[in-house]
Amino acid sequence: MSAADLSLPSSKLTSQLPPLRDIIKRHGLAASKALGQNFLLDEQLLDRIAAIPGDLKGANVYEVGPGPGGLTRALLRAGATVTAVERDRRCLPALADLAETFPGQLRVIDGDAMKIDPAKEIDGPFHIVSNLPYNVGTALAVGWLTSAQWPPPWLSLTLMFQREVANRIVAKAGDDAYGRLAILAQWRSGARIAMPVHRSAFTPPPKVMSAVVHITPAAQPDDVEMAILEQLTAAAFGQRRKMLRQSLKGVAGALDALAAAGITEDRRPETVTIPEWLELARNMGS
Repeated sequence: MSAADLSLPSSKLTSQLPPLRDIIKRHGLAASKALGQNFLLDEQLLDRIAAIPGDLKGANVYEVGPGPGGLTRALLRAGATVTAVERDRRCLPALADLAETFPGQLRVIDGDAMKIDPAKEIDGPFHIVSNLPYNVGTALAVGWLTSAQWPPPWLSLTLMFQREVANRIVAKAGDDAYGRLAILAQWRSGARIAMPVHRSAFTPPPKVMSAVVHITPAAQPDDVEMAILEQLTAAAFGQRRKMLRQSLKGVAGALDALAAAGITEDRRPETVTIPEWLELARNMGS
């Protein structure tokens, strides 16, 4: 590519890239079931996902599992500086080509995202935008949501999940999907489903529908400790069919805290609202 090429706007540079299907074929990138891979190839859909966090021009973005680089292209087109973590080494040559097309905008880490702290890799605040591998997506999201540092180093999470998991993240008390994941995602953040994604958009198509969830941090409620909230919700939702008097009896001080919070012991955990869980945790910590 010539020096003149490098002065072209991102849209022009992207038009010089081969179609994603050609990239997959050239590099033999059949999606790995073991790695939870399902590739998105629709460039317009990818651009819509990249737009969810807002204006990314000059922003730092952390991406997990870029694969052949479909979403990465969209993020780079939007003007982001991307740090991408990829453990499938088959994908690295395709990502290297992408880095050449967008000089200075893409850094690829060959590694396991479960072992990487993005805050140590990126200087300054960043957005996390990923079509997460199905097999580790929930674990990664929980790790980001339970950060001891709050506000967290990330500005927003824009994450692709199976629709079932997305529903669990945004569920409200009384919903069938309501549980620990909803509480962890919502007690000090705002969470919404930004867009559904049909299974036919993926290669290969998964057996389930997907959705993109957008999460933004909010103020942490006073006098509520994450460790206590996690302990309470783990005990309660670990036996979600039981009344609170049964599921929480093994947690020291929990029944007294229930009384102090005005929550009757005969309720089941899925009926307890997030403000009530916070009051219960606050009483446990006092």
